[in-house]
Amino acid sequence: MKRPRICGVIVNKDLELIRDSEEFVDLFEVRIDLIGDGWQELPQQLRKPWIACNRTADEGGRWEEDDEGMIKELLKAVELGADIVDLELGTRNLGEIVGLIKKRTKCLLSFHELSGTPPISEMRGIIQRQLEAGGDVCKVITTAQRFEDNLTALQLITEFPGIRVISFAMGPLGQVSRIFCPLVGGDFIYASLEEGKESASGQITARGLRRIYELVGKGG
Repeated sequence: MKRPRICGVIVNKDLELIRDSEEFVDLFEVRIDLIGDGWQELPQQLRKPWIACNRTADEGGRWEEDDEGMIKELLKAVELGADIVDLELGTRNLGEIVGLIKKRTKCLLSFHELSGTPPISEMRGIIQRQLEAGGDVCKVITTAQRFEDNLTALQLITEFPGIRVISFAMGPLGQVSRIFCPLVGGDFIYASLEEGKESASGQITARGLRRIYELVGKGG
């Protein structure tokens, strides 16, 4: 099995922290909504592939301006050479925006359920919608209210072999699904660059995740 891929989430402009994290991650996510003004200075400093993400408040982020402004920032990221752009499935004029992104780079279509974990049948339908909309990577993230929610999130990955899928459950009860996501075929898993810099509840540090994978013989 290939080394599990870890995506380190950048939430501020701490370049020293980013440098210290490079050995543990395979790619970075640049959280435009969390970094704020001046985020455009970061990509040129990165030595790994990067994902541009501008998460709205409805999906667990902090972008509170209008959709037009959100898309404008993501299209700036395309111009700056983002390897993947994360676009929420509920974005207005989705097909048009996906088309613009895919002229230059890959598009990850994401869906976040902040209150619980839907039935597997509903989650399958979300993946199908993402594929039909042109997603190169499909991401369905739920919230764990019980241990079994981990299994539902991981099952979703196994039902789409050959498709780039990311699925796990947020929250303290969902950490098992975060660890196992890339082990059961998930495209990669997100990690914080250090404790206290988590972009979502239940997120594990990149260093900690890499250590876990090494302990189980998946260090690569």
